[in-house]
Amino acid sequence: MRWSWFRIAAAVIALSGIVAGFIVNIDRASREKQDLELVLANYFSLFTIISSLLSVIALVAAATWAQRHPGTSREPLGIALALAAVAGPVLLLGIVYNLLLRGAPTGIALGDTAGIRLLDSYAVEVLHVALPIYFILDLLWAPRRRGLPWWSLVTFLGYPIVWIAYTMVRGLRVSNPDGSTSWWYPYPFLDPHNAGYGSAFTYIAVMLVAFVAIGAVIVEIGRFRERRAAVRGGAAPASGVLHV
Repeated sequence: MRWSWFRIAAAVIALSGIVAGFIVNIDRASREKQDLELVLANYFSLFTIISSLLSVIALVAAATWAQRHPGTSREPLGIALALAAVAGPVLLLGIVYNLLLRGAPTGIALGDTAGIRLLDSYAVEVLHVALPIYFILDLLWAPRRRGLPWWSLVTFLGYPIVWIAYTMVRGLRVSNPDGSTSWWYPYPFLDPHNAGYGSAFTYIAVMLVAFVAIGAVIVEIGRFRERRAAVRGGAAPASGVLHV
């Protein structure tokens, strides 16, 4: 029961990071005379922002279920799948940012006030550090977690593939808000104008492999926790879950 409040707190903090980035984008668009509608459409097309929003929804749904169903029963399959499906992207974002991008030039723009710079830093740290850490804690210690079958790895790829298809199609149809190009991609490595489609699709393939690898770790940890709980409780693991 107490863990549900932990999940709600994590959702609120994640939402605050999204809102902070939202304010930063509105401020910059206003100062630089950019198309606000396009700027915000681009903001809510970022993988970081979509993943964070989905995380908020999954965490609130899981917390709500736990509040309505106190006891010792495992969480439903749908809740378990939702938590695992959003954990993968969030963890990948955290790994990439902290291993490869931390210390790189930031998105701070000329003319940003101290307040806007603070909001920008807050959004980055919340969504790329605090939220991934939370999902690690949830994966390892949240009570009533359900072990997932291996076929669930296929479902984990659904959202990333849809986002990639959306991004690659949309990229050619929208212009950069700063007017520099007639196209816009959220991340340079996906932009085929930089090194061609071969390079872009190579990065995409690497991303999908990373999602599968992280998903496999998530599934194995969940299955291990459920096996251990079954042993401690003197019961056999649930059929159809750990043996699929």
